[in-house]
Amino acid sequence: MPSTILARISGLDGPGITAGLMAVLAQGDCTLYDVEQVVLRDRLSLSVLISVPDGQPTVRDVLFYAWEKGLQADFEVVDEDVSTPVKPRFAVTVIGAQISPDAFGAVANAIASAGGNIDSIERLSRYPVISYELAVSGGDQMAMRSSLLVTSARHGVDVAVQAEGLTRRSKRLIVLDVDSTLIQDEAIDLLADEAGVAAEVAALTSMAMSGEIDFAGSLAQRVALLRDLPVEALERVWERIRLTPGARTFVRTLHRMGMKIAIVSGGFTVFTERLKVDLGLDHAFGNELEIIDGKLTGNLIGPPIDRARKASILTEVARFEGIPLDQTVAIGDGANDLDMLAVAGLGIAFNAKPVVRDAAQTAVSVPYLDAILFLLGIRREEVEAADSGESFERIPIAGLPPV
Repeated sequence: MPSTILARISGLDGPGITAGLMAVLAQGDCTLYDVEQVVLRDRLSLSVLISVPDGQPTVRDVLFYAWEKGLQADFEVVDEDVSTPVKPRFAVTVIGAQISPDAFGAVANAIASAGGNIDSIERLSRYPVISYELAVSGGDQMAMRSSLLVTSARHGVDVAVQAEGLTRRSKRLIVLDVDSTLIQDEAIDLLADEAGVAAEVAALTSMAMSGEIDFAGSLAQRVALLRDLPVEALERVWERIRLTPGARTFVRTLHRMGMKIAIVSGGFTVFTERLKVDLGLDHAFGNELEIIDGKLTGNLIGPPIDRARKASILTEVARFEGIPLDQTVAIGDGANDLDMLAVAGLGIAFNAKPVVRDAAQTAVSVPYLDAILFLLGIRREEVEAADSGESFERIPIAGLPPV
């Protein structure tokens, strides 16, 4: 009767080892049930689950092959049924400036406590942050997420749990908030500084982003405080706007992957349209400031882009592009992003207010926008080609010379 054997080969990696092992197994007329290979710092760990026919000297042949290659080999007879039951599979992404053994162990314990098993671990990046992707089988996703949220807060790392499947690997539309997400600033606060009403506007902005007051109402109050601001101030604000670190790399990488990118802002079209051109974005939406006789009137043209409108814009853009909602990603930091994060296939809170972080599917707290790529399973090595290091070329406001 055939024996079911788990063979493990380990040692210094090199070309052709796997091919040579398969040739040995084929010569012994073995049936291959499963194979897994991992290389860490040129050290190989290769496991094969095989059925060996009676009378075949396969174990001896594998031992001899390993000896020729300078490798170690060990074997285990497996008595259980080799058929593998279907288990739910998850991708657990761990991101941090540093990830200590204590933090990694806590993540592993949280997964185990929810009934999950770590099948493999892959490092995604060493910089600008350290990140790993853990392939997990079995367990309850909600229990795992709940346990990992506690671990994340306790150990200062970001941990995301996503059901593995085609939709995770086939995201096609990314929709970002602008202020404090794509850019580091709140444009309206910069305008308020130009108008001499910085303290009043900043207080209203903070309460709106934290969900303490209605966004649309607070926006109207803040814009009203900008009345009589000269249009020339818009150019000065544009010069002060700073892209979030990693933003250009993030956009370039997504474009090379064929993804569509949209920005949806509670800020203003005078800035979102130029960001669209500068970064080559596919869609841009914002509020339009009313300007008469070279001055802001303190009013908006048209209805404001509030929390509900952001979600409907994401849906409309997805429909326009022919992309299902489960293949969309939304990224934001404020309470007015909550509906948009909820409707997307994946909602990511980026350096977000607590009310947003608690409600989102996953959260990133490191200050690099391109770290979000790791949540999509993209390795840093795959990002390198997109990181051109080009400067942020500023586009003048129409009718005004650049400063």
